[in-house]
Amino acid sequence: MSATADSRRRVRVAPANPEAAAVLRSWAQQGDSPLDAAELDLSHADLSGLDLAVGLLTGTVLRGAGLVGTDLYRAHMEGAVLEGADLSRACLTKAILDEADLRGAVLVEANLGSAELYGVDARAASFRGARLNGASFLDARLEGADLTGASVRETSLKAVLDDRTRVEGLTGTVFGPAHLEGDAPPRELAGPALEEWLNDRGAAVQVLNSRTDARTDSRTDRAAGNVRNRSFPPAGAPSTTPTSTSSAR
Repeated sequence: MSATADSRRRVRVAPANPEAAAVLRSWAQQGDSPLDAAELDLSHADLSGLDLAVGLLTGTVLRGAGLVGTDLYRAHMEGAVLEGADLSRACLTKAILDEADLRGAVLVEANLGSAELYGVDARAASFRGARLNGASFLDARLEGADLTGASVRETSLKAVLDDRTRVEGLTGTVFGPAHLEGDAPPRELAGPALEEWLNDRGAAVQVLNSRTDARTDSRTDRAAGNVRNRSFPPAGAPSTTPTSTSSAR
């Protein structure tokens, strides 16, 4: 195993849970097999910079974990608990986060291209400067979330928003409708009404006609420029085949 591969499996801070720590040790000693940590408690572990691509993290508890710059390409994270976790600059391209708990999580400059976020609870999460191109926030909760400076391209924003949801500098295109909650009775915002609500708060977003598909298909890259690595191509650049900086799959 190369030094580069070793560094991509070196856990900085192991979790307190003995079973979870043992699984991580075993995984670190293997070649290029993905991590299977489903249902384990990895709370407050520091997994920053690791190659967890296509890993199985379904139901995994990652509360307060460090995942800065971690490669989570196509990772299965359904029902994962990521409350308060730091995923800054993480690659979450095509990751499946359905019904995950992202409350208060930090996803600054993360890449969530074509990620599936059905039913995710991202209240008070920070997506500042994140790439959300082709992501699907369906039945998601974004009350108090910070989307400042994030980019969207054909992103499904069928989510719950409120007056604390920050959208200054949000740019691109989205599908609605969104649901607005707050002091007034809840209401649905679609088309020009959603566009006006977003842009009055500092966004520069175009709301597209709602598409018919209810869920995204993680097998297909629907948004140009969503590649696995974390160096993002300029708008309009042709799509490339996802590649890994750690190992070929």
